[in-house]
Amino acid sequence: MQGPSQRWGYIRIMSGTIFGGILGFYVMHRVEISYKEKMNERLRNYEAELKRRREEKLNEFEIEESSKF
Repeated sequence: MQGPSQRWGYIRIMSGTIFGGILGFYVMHRVEISYKEKMNERLRNYEAELKRRREEKLNEFEIEESSKF
């Protein structure tokens, strides 16, 4: 038979495990969302830079073509 102290110890261990798991899941969820948002922002910046460079090259090509005639 278990004494009240041992039973309380088991309850503390089980509740700590459950609450620790919930807290860990929440923290990792928030980290993942933050990371995804940061990567999406970097992707948008990269795509904008590619578009700007493409337009720059197109403008240079048009200027060269118009100066040939």
